[in-house]
Amino acid sequence: RLMELKARYGLALMKAIGIAEPEDPLKAAVYRDSADLLLFDAKPPKSMTGALPGGNGLVFDWSLIAGHRPEIPWMLSGGLNAGNVAEAIRITGAQAVDVSSGVEDAPGRKTPELIEAFIRAAKAA
Repeated sequence: RLMELKARYGLALMKAIGIAEPEDPLKAAVYRDSADLLLFDAKPPKSMTGALPGGNGLVFDWSLIAGHRPEIPWMLSGGLNAGNVAEAIRITGAQAVDVSSGVEDAPGRKTPELIEAFIRAAKAA
């Protein structure tokens, strides 16, 4: 389906890969010819009601992707904040990170102070 979207719209595409089990990072290989960027994010547990495919603010076991080097660029997501982003980068080797709820002081409300703290912590890694 990604190849169809790329051909139709000529856009760069990101594919999110949910991570919860040791075999999950291996799923990235099938997207090497179709995705331009991978996003490793926490896979919500089936028991989590109202969970979205991503953006739930959940952290996953970063060791599951430590040493995993997909053939295309990738970034790390999943419950990142100023207090854990440096460790996440050190463990995974991520060159790029994604944050949403980790810089909010209330749902949907991002604050400059939390954004600045996150950026400082990520750069210090």
